[in-house]
Amino acid sequence: MAAAEPLTLFDVGPPPTPMRPNRLLQVRRIYAEPAAADSPRGRQVLGRFPGAEVVEVPSHWQIPELHGNAGNVDRWVRVKTETLVLGVRKGLATRPNGRSADFIAPGPSNGCAMACAYCYVPRRKGFANPITVFTNIEQITAHLRRHVARQGPKTEPNQCDPDSWVYDIGENGDCSVDALVSDNVADLVATFRDLPTAKASFATKYVNRQLLELDPAGRTRVRFSVMPDDDARVLDVRTSRVAERIAAVDDFVEAGYEVHLNLSPVVLREGWEEAWTDLLRHLDDVLSPAAKAQAAAEVIMLTHNEALHEVNLGWHPAAEDLLWRPDLQEPKRSQNGQDNVRYRAGAKRAALARLQGLVRDHAPWLRVRYAF
Repeated sequence: MAAAEPLTLFDVGPPPTPMRPNRLLQVRRIYAEPAAADSPRGRQVLGRFPGAEVVEVPSHWQIPELHGNAGNVDRWVRVKTETLVLGVRKGLATRPNGRSADFIAPGPSNGCAMACAYCYVPRRKGFANPITVFTNIEQITAHLRRHVARQGPKTEPNQCDPDSWVYDIGENGDCSVDALVSDNVADLVATFRDLPTAKASFATKYVNRQLLELDPAGRTRVRFSVMPDDDARVLDVRTSRVAERIAAVDDFVEAGYEVHLNLSPVVLREGWEEAWTDLLRHLDDVLSPAAKAQAAAEVIMLTHNEALHEVNLGWHPAAEDLLWRPDLQEPKRSQNGQDNVRYRAGAKRAALARLQGLVRDHAPWLRVRYAF
């Protein structure tokens, strides 16, 4: 299918500063809804990648070259590296969660430049699913301010937070990588800095030290995802190494972030208990007293998906040796209606108990606030 004609932009003002060279993003093509490209945030993104071809599309959901295109399987990583999408987020709904966060906010993006083999996000749009930047950030932040105001103060503590309403702002992407592309994440951090009854929260597998300059004032929670490095080298494709994530924790605490750890995903394989023991001991050895004093953890067992399994076989079959375990897994219907597989109830229950025991033994300061 031939690409649409390149989009011509007018009245773009002074060009923004191009993005610093980065191995994750060497963008050559940007698919853009016209309204998104003509917005201030859209112009910022286009200015960060001045050499990219801009192709007009009617909707960020309607790009046949990307979505549902099985031919992209063997270009999985290349698509994520060389392609961006600009769109306008139409639905501004905040929905209850109650697990990791009190609420799931309308996020500033969809998709990711990284390529974790177990990621659920590609299931929504199909195949590589590079970053889509939503350019109507002013509407997103205004919606969140109104939603927080309606909640009033948090009067009863829960597993999300004892005092503040917690809003996950990165459900369908990685905010640390998004912050390389635009100021959407900076705007969200600034928004929550001024909301004394609420916190932003996002999980990440990428260390972006530009975030240290944002002054979150304790109102943004960064959840660094960690797993044994041998697993991560196979499964966490294009991410920061686990040791680098752990090494960043103290710096982010010092910069004013609340920093938690996601022990996620927990993959059951031969030697998994010894591998997690080594990781927990490393955390205990290297984190500062200040980091430990404010730390908490989520423990999340692997959930996989048969459709994603088939896709992975086309670009990264080695990952499926770890992820696809029919001998240990059973079907599961997720909250968003996906037909997934998870570890069988008995095996999952035993593994969760064992891992929480390892935490008590080797990192007793690490409060497990959520295990699933």
